[in-house]
Amino acid sequence: MEPTVIVLLAEDDALIGLALQVALEEGGYAVKHVSSGAEAMAAVDEPEIALAAIVTDIKLGAGADGWDVARHAREAIPAIPIVYMSGDSAHEHSARGVPDSVMLQKPFAPAQVVTAVSTLLNAVPPQQPA
Repeated sequence: MEPTVIVLLAEDDALIGLALQVALEEGGYAVKHVSSGAEAMAAVDEPEIALAAIVTDIKLGAGADGWDVARHAREAIPAIPIVYMSGDSAHEHSARGVPDSVMLQKPFAPAQVVTAVSTLLNAVPPQQPA
């Protein structure tokens, strides 16, 4: 049986989050949807959740933003694929984004998120058994 591929989706706009969750699930991924940076970082730290990729909005309300979420995730899981989404912060990606990440400028089609996640996951070297 194939292992479940879990994508962490950090999006504070409920309608956008729902549309992206549906698209990712239709793309074959399980989704853990959170609406704040603090919730996203807590999900990264949960040992029971084997995250395969993170899709994060840059602006997540008060507290940690998407840049913070990605840096925290890469400290915990160095090769985890990161997809950023932003309506107005895309120009900061080269300076603030983690290496080997993707920035999607809003508005975009939900299918573009699925494509970005799939592309990044296919680029990650397979884990060697311990």
